[in-house]
Amino acid sequence: MEAVMVDRRRFLALAAGGLTLGMAAPAAGQSFVNVLTGGTAGVYYPLGVALGRIYGERIQGIRTSVQSTKASVENLNLLQAGKGEIAFTLGDSLIAAWKGDPEAGFKAPLDKLRGIAAIYPNYVQIVASRESGIATLADLKGKRLSVGAPKSGTELNARAILAAAGLSYADLGKVEYLPFAESVDLMKNRQLDATLQSAGLGVASIRDLAASVPIRMVAVPAEIVAKIGAPFRPGVIPAGTYTGQDGDVPTAAIPNFLVTHAGVSDDLAYAMTKELFANLDQLAAAHAEGRKIRLEGALAGMPVPLHPGAVRYYKEKGLQP
Repeated sequence: MEAVMVDRRRFLALAAGGLTLGMAAPAAGQSFVNVLTGGTAGVYYPLGVALGRIYGERIQGIRTSVQSTKASVENLNLLQAGKGEIAFTLGDSLIAAWKGDPEAGFKAPLDKLRGIAAIYPNYVQIVASRESGIATLADLKGKRLSVGAPKSGTELNARAILAAAGLSYADLGKVEYLPFAESVDLMKNRQLDATLQSAGLGVASIRDLAASVPIRMVAVPAEIVAKIGAPFRPGVIPAGTYTGQDGDVPTAAIPNFLVTHAGVSDDLAYAMTKELFANLDQLAAAHAEGRKIRLEGALAGMPVPLHPGAVRYYKEKGLQP
């Protein structure tokens, strides 16, 4: 936070009044914010680190921590258990959590979840080594594929994409359930043919892979996306996103959300929502996907009830939740 120069009298007057320059209102008894993210090689983590820094600097009277997790499914279960205050999640995982889907990792409906904001889209990014010969989804049959950490948002995406393409894990030569960075390490060592990673564009793990070995981005055609349905929608990985990617690649996009839980005070949820949108420049500096977070899109497709504190902020901004 930039230093603010005030004379001594003004400073003492403000201090006596219980105010802190440049900081949001106190968080009504809440003193700790744990930001639940994902693997360190993904997009959730750098954005979460930036968000934790913003909250620590801008919300009076709290301490923050940033937790690296297996991402969406773990994050939502942790929120339900009150072991975090704000979390990143994929939209399909959030829908499954709210309904309660044991196959997706939710034994019962997670009824304490509350929405903060829609943020940026994830893109299903299937990356094969050129030497594997994989060029289409059908070519994955008999090949070695990493589908993300078990029951992570990425792994749920992998199941959906393969099923729509008429494939299952049984059709693959080998399935690995690994986070992004570990998947890339195995591909570099020729122990995997491909990895499916659901993340923002320009994710560090795929940049690392593309800088090390020749790759091919595998398309997910629009007709496959249509078979899956909402919240999946057609998307494009633009040419040049990764080294060696010469053309646009069609794929599936899924919205990401920031969520909290009902036990978080209205004041804290209000402050977290306010400081998110008041400091978008810091999120953009942390990762390019942060540039896609916009107030005007914050309510789009939210599949769980908004937290009352977030509702208060949006109404102040003229939005109707």
